[in-house]
Amino acid sequence: MGQNKPSLGYIGLGLMGAPMTGRLLEADYEVAIWGRTPAKLDRFVELGAERRQTAADVARSSDLVFTCLSDTEAVEAVVFGEEGIAAGGAGGKLLVDMSSIRPDACRNMAARLERETGMRWMDAPVSGGVIGAETGNLTVMAGGNEADFERAREVVAVLARRFTLMGPIGAGQTTKLINQTIVGCGFAVLAEAAALAVRAGIDAGRLPEALAGGRADSLLLQQFFPKMVAGDMTVESHIRTILKDLDTVSDLARATASSMPMAVTAAELHRLMVQRGHAGADSTAIAALYRGDPV
Repeated sequence: MGQNKPSLGYIGLGLMGAPMTGRLLEADYEVAIWGRTPAKLDRFVELGAERRQTAADVARSSDLVFTCLSDTEAVEAVVFGEEGIAAGGAGGKLLVDMSSIRPDACRNMAARLERETGMRWMDAPVSGGVIGAETGNLTVMAGGNEADFERAREVVAVLARRFTLMGPIGAGQTTKLINQTIVGCGFAVLAEAAALAVRAGIDAGRLPEALAGGRADSLLLQQFFPKMVAGDMTVESHIRTILKDLDTVSDLARATASSMPMAVTAAELHRLMVQRGHAGADSTAIAALYRGDPV
């Protein structure tokens, strides 16, 4: 391990957590790992990670513990379940949760963790997909205090090109919901546009090139429109994940008396895909609804 580097833990080696853990190991960090699916850990042990028997053991041996889990319930189980992170937590340790969860639950769990163990919490959800995780070009939106943010900055720099403190605990999660509002609606709009382009008889595959630099240009257009046109369903993010976040957006909208008809419509389109058995499909699969494919 490099001199003066903090010891790290990582829990949640899924689509996003796996490449992030790989980058931390490549950067010569000492990384302890644990997961609910032990087979996922094997290749990281071969790369130098240290396997632990429980989440509590990860916390005991780490200065900073990173988590990237599927939803609020999974985070609560890993942190406060039997032999969870809290069981190994102590003052001076920091939990950096990169999951996308409910802001209110985030605040409640952070307060409980510090009250019961002295361990602090920073929410740090990410955007940028698998490619961003593999290349270290993620965008991380954080909630917490300035000291914890600065403490995590050097490590997060291995994973992300942008790391922004948005406010107190929970602010990162709220920012992620805004991100997902734009992304979820964007997938639906791109799917509509792709179907229109094909039916109108133009070369839909050239649209990203044709619109580059104009007001319709975006990373979504450049990265995902070609997949929709080509029918490329390589999984970079799941339909079920976008739906989970859009449903949380709806909850926040009700709590803040905000009208969000576009986000609600996007959520229902994603829900239709889930109901038809495509929860684990790539987010671009929503284009099938507009193409008229049997889904």
